[in-house]
Amino acid sequence: MNAPAAGFGLIQDIDVRLTVELGRAEMSLRDVLALQEESVVMLDRLTDQPLDVMVNGKLIARGEVVAEGNRFGLRILELAGAPGNTGEAG
Repeated sequence: MNAPAAGFGLIQDIDVRLTVELGRAEMSLRDVLALQEESVVMLDRLTDQPLDVMVNGKLIARGEVVAEGNRFGLRILELAGAPGNTGEAG
């Protein structure tokens, strides 16, 4: 990934928002207001599905959670737009 990045020059220092999305859920406001500690919200993803990696709201990759010591990280499994990938959020 370093070779394509070299052509971006000064814009490489611009801050962007990186988001990792576990899944989504639609809820009524009543249900949101009823959430308490220990509440469980069911998401639209299965536990073995890759997570979406977004930059400023645009899907750029999919990955999986990894643990290293007492910290969580993300292993990139595929890049959006790479050959064979649709690049569409699921």
